[in-house]
Amino acid sequence: MSQRSNQRGSRTEDAVLLAAGLADLALSRVGPVVGRAWGLLRRSDLTGLAGEARSDLEARGRLALDRGAFLPPAHLEILAQHVAARRTGSGDA
Repeated sequence: MSQRSNQRGSRTEDAVLLAAGLADLALSRVGPVVGRAWGLLRRSDLTGLAGEARSDLEARGRLALDRGAFLPPAHLEILAQHVAARRTGSGDA
């Protein structure tokens, strides 16, 4: 019976150690990110930086929409096709 309690204790201890290790890893990764965020917030040109970021995102969005958008045929191209069709139609008759 003492062996079972030792095994349970070691499993519980292992789980606690794993959880503590994961928490330490997470905190070590979050610390520098938070520090960089505070550094950005302290910048005096934050509004300019945000404006540039917005312009960049709008340009990327415009490019993405243009890449996937269906463009109708040019109006003059359609007129030229109609004229060509009439000429071939009247020449055959």
